[in-house]
Amino acid sequence: MKKMLLVFVMVIIMFLVYREVKAYEIVIPDTAIRLRVIPNSNSSLDIAMKKKVKDYLESDVYTLLKDTTDIDEARNIINDNIDNIDLKIQEIFANNNYDMQFEVKFGYNYFPVKEYKGIKYDEGYYESLVVSIGEAKGDNWWCVLFPPLCLLESEENSDVEYRFFVQELLNKIF
Repeated sequence: MKKMLLVFVMVIIMFLVYREVKAYEIVIPDTAIRLRVIPNSNSSLDIAMKKKVKDYLESDVYTLLKDTTDIDEARNIINDNIDNIDLKIQEIFANNNYDMQFEVKFGYNYFPVKEYKGIKYDEGYYESLVVSIGEAKGDNWWCVLFPPLCLLESEENSDVEYRFFVQELLNKIF
């Protein structure tokens, strides 16, 4: 009987903890700068090139902005590095024999309805850095460049072990 009561209490605790964790959702602030890469099409080659551009932007642009706390400073850093971003994308394309035009735009760009971390964001014009490749008709990748909400994920250590205390307690009981 005591074990049944303990299990019941533990299930309630797990539910409350899950609900609390679920309630903590990242909301994109109004003063955010988004990042978007739109491939030419959904062909495997175009998607592979989108991924290469995305990987570059995630690592290099994150490095540029990781210590930035002011949106005006972030804007200046992005503007000061647009030519470098353009050159690096040209280099990525050349190294992969990918002959495709692209455009890098920083400013207010159109975004369709998006969902990020379980929250739906309306379509509209948002301050953003957008890389459009070719006809830009493929499925896009996007994240929040400043503050670096999704770029932080590129810095995460995959060797970190997460443990859930309730699960450990249940494992000890059973």
